[in-house]
Amino acid sequence: MEIIHLLWSILTTCLTALTQSLILPFRRHVESRAACQVRLYEGSVWHQRKAPVQHSFQYSVRYALYELDHSPTEHLSASQARLFAGTNGPVFLLSIPPSVGYEQNPLSVYYCYENEGSTLSLKKCIAEVTNTPWGERVVFLFDPNSDTVAKPLHVSPFMDMHGNWRIKANAPGDSLAIEISVQHPELGDYFTATLMAKKVSSLMVGDHALFFWLMPHKVALWIYWHALKLWWKGVPFIQHPRYSNPEYREEATRRDRKVRLKSVECIGQNLIGESSSISNEFDTNVKDHCFRWRDAKWPWC
Repeated sequence: MEIIHLLWSILTTCLTALTQSLILPFRRHVESRAACQVRLYEGSVWHQRKAPVQHSFQYSVRYALYELDHSPTEHLSASQARLFAGTNGPVFLLSIPPSVGYEQNPLSVYYCYENEGSTLSLKKCIAEVTNTPWGERVVFLFDPNSDTVAKPLHVSPFMDMHGNWRIKANAPGDSLAIEISVQHPELGDYFTATLMAKKVSSLMVGDHALFFWLMPHKVALWIYWHALKLWWKGVPFIQHPRYSNPEYREEATRRDRKVRLKSVECIGQNLIGESSSISNEFDTNVKDHCFRWRDAKWPWC
């Protein structure tokens, strides 16, 4: 049944994209005030898998960085992001805008800044991860300098729910970088995904709709194509955990608490040179990753 849903979703997306692409050159181009608050980035995404087979690929991407206080968005608002992160400064969202009726964002990142007198510093980030094709979403906090998060979402039918994500990101400027690696209890550090991009002048781009034309579709095409390659290479297909373990989200939350407790204990050992007194209770100064899930929409619900 899910195969039928997938084929139907691909067909309707293609028809919508074709129709809207045909009228795109004839539409009246209007530059909104929000466009002045957008920075454009162009770069590449690189994936490398070491087990159970070797597999790697790279593709070009284009992203927009929105200043949320001045930009409309279908994601979190600036006030919601500040409340979530516990910060008081501006918030920027890195995301691939929808194009001709389709949106595909495996990863969007909110950069949450703190006002410290006359300076701004990047204090927290919020990751917004969406899986394909289900369209489920999870958002969580992470420390941009480096953080370890228990895997909270079934992002691929060729990865199980075990292990942790190690994630880090720099403050976006003339360039930006995001790196995520998977630490698996059996396979080790077997998977890495990186985004490297440089800022593009908006004056050189002109029409943003044309700049991002079919960008979400290209990302989806790469995801499906390399999923097919992994299946061809014999990587085991793993069913969505909601069928075998409906409480997988609660389990992810419990595993994440253990990860954070272990991190606090390591910090304590580094500070005092011996076992930390933190053993049974969490350090109240350590911010929870605060997982928030969104269920799949039709036809996957």
